[in-house]
This record gives sequence, structure tokens and C-alpha cells, in this order.
Amino acid sequence: MKKTNPYIQNLNRIEFLITLACTGQCKHCSEGEHIKSGQHIDGDAGAEAVYKLCGEFDIRSLMTFGGEPLLYSEEVCKIHAAGRKMQIPKRQIITNGFFRTDQGQIEEIVVKLAESGVNEILLSADAFHQETIPLETVKIFAEAVKTAGIPLQVHPAWLVGRESSNQYDRRTGEILEEFRQMGIEASEGNIIFPSGNALKYLGEYFKTEQKCTNPYEEDPKDIRSICIAPDGTVLNGNIYEQDILDILENYKG
Repeated sequence: MKKTNPYIQNLNRIEFLITLACTGQCKHCSEGEHIKSGQHIDGDAGAEAVYKLCGEFDIRSLMTFGGEPLLYSEEVCKIHAAGRKMQIPKRQIITNGFFRTDQGQIEEIVVKLAESGVNEILLSADAFHQETIPLETVKIFAEAVKTAGIPLQVHPAWLVGRESSNQYDRRTGEILEEFRQMGIEASEGNIIFPSGNALKYLGEYFKTEQKCTNPYEEDPKDIRSICIAPDGTVLNGNIYEQDILDILENYKG
């Protein structure tokens, strides 16, 4: 393929939304209500897309997320193994750490993640996640990740920010301190974007007259990152029905 489409010349990142199924029911979630199970990405098709994209673009980053991606850990591992084979430098997972309750099963899956080439895990833990997700089970996962040698950071969601005194951000600070005592530091995290559940349950905290720009939106004329959905859709195509390279070449912005 010759990269003749000017809109995708600078592509350097691949994301996979593994599933919208989730083990949490977080009131800050921008996606809205999540179900406990549902459609998920086909790992073989995802891996094939990784191989083809890396053959044509300088892909520097690969991420899998959800929903809760590790509900379908086998598919996640297939995608990251492809990323490792193609020498993508950054291979990340965002997870809430709650996908099994049995410690042995948790540890087994973490070992497989390490073997597949995952080299960074961002753990979503904060006041919102821990309203419905047991912190002790998440800590078991975090300890298993440390043992497996995968770099790990807690990646919290802030309502206002680290220095805020509202009840949610105070509780998030307490949770981060518990992880710090385990030797696990936190990233800067992100500020909640007012959409989905966040707007439904936390609307009082947002200025309704203030126009908000979604920080995750791509410039349609200069695509740097693509996100493949559980049903295979990406941009204006579907990897289950079309070659990923044809989808990109035919993209019209």
C-alpha cells in the first residue's frame, strides 16, 4: 500500500475497545450504562490488523481498554503479542483490575499478559470505581502485576483535581495513598468529561453554560490514532468485512 491518503499519513497509535461489558457501574463513565457481558473484539482479527498497520506505518503505541478488557483476556493477549512481534514500543492496557475473584485465576491471567508483551498497565482506581468494585480484589491484581514485573500506575479519574476538597476527590486521594503504601504510584489521571453517566449523575459539578471539548477527539483531517470497536468498526469501515489498509486509504475525513 502506498500511503496516498493525506488524512492518515501521521498515524502512529492503535487502540482497541475490547468490549463495552464492564464489572463496574461507575457514575462518572462517559460511555453511559454498562452491561455485565456483551460483544467483544475478535483477537485474531485484531492481531491481523496490527500486523498490517505496522507494515505500513510507524506505530509507536498500542492500547487495549473497555469496558473491562480483561473479561476477554485471551483476545487482549493475542493483540498485544502481535504488538510485541511488530516491536511497537508502548503496549498498554487500561483496566479496573476486577475481572475475576479467584486469586489463582487472577495471577494466571497476569502471567499471560506479561508473556504476551504488555509493558504498561494503567489501573483505574478512584472514588468512582470503588463505589462498585472491591478494592481488596483490585489490590490482589496489583500485587500480581508487580510480581510479574509489568510496570503499573494507578490512573485515577478526578472530578475537579487532586487538590479539590469535594467528597469524590478526597476519597480518590485516600485510595491513591493505599496504593502508594504498596509501592504503586499514580499517574496524573484525567479530569472527568461531562457526558454519559457523568452528566447524568454528576451534572451539578459541571458548568452547564461552559462548552466542553472532548480531549479524546481526533482531528478528522490528521488522524494520529485509530480505535477499533468490539464489532470491528473503525473510521468508516469494518475490519471483519474489509482490509484495514483499504479502510484507511478510502477514509475521506
